[in-house]
Amino acid sequence: MTNSYKNKPWFKFLSNKYVWVLLFFSTWMIFLDNYSYFDHRFLDKQIDELEDNAAYYKQEIRKDKENIRQLKNPDQTEKYAREKYYMKKDSEDIYIIQFEGDTIEKDIKK
Repeated sequence: MTNSYKNKPWFKFLSNKYVWVLLFFSTWMIFLDNYSYFDHRFLDKQIDELEDNAAYYKQEIRKDKENIRQLKNPDQTEKYAREKYYMKKDSEDIYIIQFEGDTIEKDIKK
């Protein structure tokens, strides 16, 4: 009884022990290992997100340093206090005018 597939090229390829070792090793490294391909992709995405966050916070730090530098000037401090906290001198009146679409609070009616 002879095997009719024995002389076929695909049978010779699949019966080679090095092919099986390579297939096993590839499967192990891609799916089963602690440092698998999918884990690396997940970690790379996290690294990208953290680098984006770092760039954002560096930009915010630059803005804050600029604001601090400007607020060391007494005129800028007064301007900031008037705009942000509605502070005024004793001899003046402040009128706050709000238009319909300017407020942050929205009325929810159902």
